[in-house]
Amino acid sequence: MSRMTTPNNATIAGTDVDSSINDIITRAGTMAPLHTFPGVDELLATFDAMAEANPDSITRRRIGTSRDGDAIHEYVIGAGTKHILVYAGVHPNEPIGFHTVQRLAEDLVKEPELLRSVEAVWHIIPCIDPDGARLNEGWFANPSDRAHYARNFYRPAPTEQVEWSFPLAYKDAYFDRSMPETQALMRLIDETHPILLVGLHNAELGGVYYYLGRDIIGAVDDLHAIPTALGLPLDVGEPESADLHVIAPAVFLAPLATDHYDYLESLGIDPVAEVSGGGSADYARRYGSVTFIAELPYWSHPDAVDTRPSGVNYKDVLSQKAEGLLELGAVLEDALAAALPHLQMNTPFLRASRAFVPMMAVLGTNEKQRSEHPDSDREATIAEVFTNNDFVRCFRLRFGGMLVRAINAEVHAGIAPTELRHIGSALNANYTAWIAESDAVEGLAVLPIERLVGVQYASTLAVAARLLAEPAR
Repeated sequence: MSRMTTPNNATIAGTDVDSSINDIITRAGTMAPLHTFPGVDELLATFDAMAEANPDSITRRRIGTSRDGDAIHEYVIGAGTKHILVYAGVHPNEPIGFHTVQRLAEDLVKEPELLRSVEAVWHIIPCIDPDGARLNEGWFANPSDRAHYARNFYRPAPTEQVEWSFPLAYKDAYFDRSMPETQALMRLIDETHPILLVGLHNAELGGVYYYLGRDIIGAVDDLHAIPTALGLPLDVGEPESADLHVIAPAVFLAPLATDHYDYLESLGIDPVAEVSGGGSADYARRYGSVTFIAELPYWSHPDAVDTRPSGVNYKDVLSQKAEGLLELGAVLEDALAAALPHLQMNTPFLRASRAFVPMMAVLGTNEKQRSEHPDSDREATIAEVFTNNDFVRCFRLRFGGMLVRAINAEVHAGIAPTELRHIGSALNANYTAWIAESDAVEGLAVLPIERLVGVQYASTLAVAARLLAEPAR
């Protein structure tokens, strides 16, 4: 299908943007309590029912096929020549967006005044990676329990992630094995040239933070006001990567794989060990698309949002983090090396383990180098101490859990030899200890899912409204 060329009404003419955003925040605060996440079949059935009930307002269109054969559809709402792409399930362990796309689509269909305030062609993909999401469904009914979440966790190897499997040719980094789900998204980007590209992600622990392709007039104030209105903290802990450019507190410039490559190269680190494929922001910038991501945590902790001085040197915090990652890497490397000769099934858990386990040593070495940089010789905040320590806990739970699942898949299938069962038992003992250490952290708070969804919903609409109201560039 060619680019849609219906008359462009994608403006905020006759409307006050600030008033529209106040209305959006009010809408976000009216969400009913949510306690679970929908499975893939439930999510898609909801969208299909919506399209069948509202044929004049929403159109279903197939855009691709998953690796396991699931049809991938987009649901199109609105008219105009300006296009906005919103897609959930980018990382399949991040399902907050499943609720967000449901509420967003329902309101755009049922509330004409809302659609007029953000008038564009909205392309909504409920789940871009259904295969990966299904491997996380074991914890969707009980998302508040971190140990249960960890034992049922799945995150694909980087080359099997939609977000990081876009084509990339930059210096020594080269990637051209984009998976079918990524190719479907690429075709839609090529067809629509979206003004706004919204991948619905979420984090695990801390506060709310955002990635934005560029500073947009009024957007930062909105992004700060929305979580405040919903009673959620902004993130003040360690950012995901040390090279992120800060636009404002908890608002970062959307990262590019090419920029991260240059940063690692500047530290004397081989970038190819970390940078494989490109991201959606790398790909869509050819069309001038603005990338927006709202990152929401499942849990928070008072120390994770405490900016007071800790009395601890930041370089010591990084050094301890490095030691934890290196120790984790050694345990997992030994278990994986011992298990590989006995593993017969090429499961997604095994592929993910083979990709992530070696990264622990790489990340540990990188953090050790960062701890020795002169800029790290300063006092850390309480939030920095806590979030760096929790980074190690998080990776123990994530990647230890996936290797356990890789081994258990063969044990449960009845094909594991005695040697593999012993290796699995030893790894399980380590994993149980890591779970117990995480469970022993006092003060962990479960954040209400409906408020997290509210932030993602409101921030997506607010950024869209601000962007559509900008004078032509």
